[in-house]
Amino acid sequence: MSKQLNITQRNAVLSSMAELIALEQSAILLANQSDLENYKGDDISMGDRLKVDHSKIDGMIRSLQQLASEPDPLGVERFAFTHDNGMQISDRTAPFGTIMIIYESRPDVTIEAAGIAFKSGNKILLKGGKESLKSNLVLVDLWHKALQENGCTKDWVTYLQFDRTQTQSFLEKPSEKLDLIVPRGGEKLIAFVKKHATCPVIVSGRGNNFLYVDDEADLQMALDIIINAKTTKISACNALDKVLISRDIPRKQEFLHLLIQQLQKHNVEILTDAKLAGLEGTEQMENEDVWSQEFLDYKIVLGQVPDLNEAVHLINTYGGGHSAVIITDNSEKSNEFMDTVDCAAVYHNASTRFTDGGQFGLGGELAISTDKLHQRGPIGLQHLVTNKWHIKGAGQTRG
Repeated sequence: MSKQLNITQRNAVLSSMAELIALEQSAILLANQSDLENYKGDDISMGDRLKVDHSKIDGMIRSLQQLASEPDPLGVERFAFTHDNGMQISDRTAPFGTIMIIYESRPDVTIEAAGIAFKSGNKILLKGGKESLKSNLVLVDLWHKALQENGCTKDWVTYLQFDRTQTQSFLEKPSEKLDLIVPRGGEKLIAFVKKHATCPVIVSGRGNNFLYVDDEADLQMALDIIINAKTTKISACNALDKVLISRDIPRKQEFLHLLIQQLQKHNVEILTDAKLAGLEGTEQMENEDVWSQEFLDYKIVLGQVPDLNEAVHLINTYGGGHSAVIITDNSEKSNEFMDTVDCAAVYHNASTRFTDGGQFGLGGELAISTDKLHQRGPIGLQHLVTNKWHIKGAGQTRG
């Protein structure tokens, strides 16, 4: 491991990286166009994540600039204590060491996630998918230029061109010290990493998010939020998949008719549970397993529940632990929902699409964790640290 870079060096590299991306936009877009032309898959969410345009490049630049302006996350004192014997004891933030990020399709991870890991003082190993190889290699080359421009060695950011067999071998028997792995992708990728990794893994990215329309909801608000959460970015893990409707909402049939109309305008396939079966423009879902599925597609399930308790039960049984929403004008119900739903982010009268490090004021994210250790939800700069205890003494011994 190279000697730890100080905050001035890390910020300088991030600033240089932002400038290089701005200068090399044409090369990035050209490489990405080649990746898009070579992509033959039929997964529309992966295709959406693969694409880099001027908007995504602007987002990469903003993320790097904001990271460079953030305070140092390392060496922050979280706890201090003076022992009876005079020792000074403190707990301070420290880098993990080496972080491996394994990801599918998304070239922007090469910038935003790697940037957060780098600012947090970590060495980074990137293992992107074959579908985004050309884009990723151009971006990693810019990382190396930014590092060298600022007197840092290139090994702070390494790209691993491994196939599946090589990746499995590396996970099981790393050829260098590996402290943390973050898989960014679908459930198959996450399961593969968890099965073979020999160090801690942060599970990230699975959504299957639910929304509950209470009988005291503003129904126009409910319509607007459902359409936004479902249709604005179907490839995002914060997109909506399941809508639970209270049995007792007023004008229920009118609301359902309007909701189905709006969803159909966006070409969303609409499934229902048995209680709402037969609605025009919908099909009944095949089995209960559908409740557990994350779609990442223009598909949604509408279901009916008798009350808030049943809604919470369904969400806690089938949801992905990512995000859940209640639409209601009743603050007591919203508080009960938010206290009892087991998700990283719980919403009252707002879209799930806000579950994002940038939207939550973190300046970007390494991942959105659905685990409870060591951090839940968007993992930003201040979360991508471990701790180290510092004890200063004057010869104390313990009897």
